[in-house]
Amino acid sequence: MSREAAEARPRITDRIAEYLRDTRGELRKVSWPTRQQTINLTLIVLAVTVVMAAFLGTVDFLFATLISLIVSL
Repeated sequence: MSREAAEARPRITDRIAEYLRDTRGELRKVSWPTRQQTINLTLIVLAVTVVMAAFLGTVDFLFATLISLIVSL
């Protein structure tokens, strides 16, 4: 790298500081959910997770049983 290119490029500490300033500015623009919205959305995620786990467990059990029956023939 030439000396001119190295001098024109900002130092790493300056780039990190600029990144942190920009990040802080963007976080100020975020529309944060209320506490009640957060609780409701968390409960929805947990409910969907439990339902999907039960569904996939049932499907897995049925396929395992079906494969066992086919292999035992």
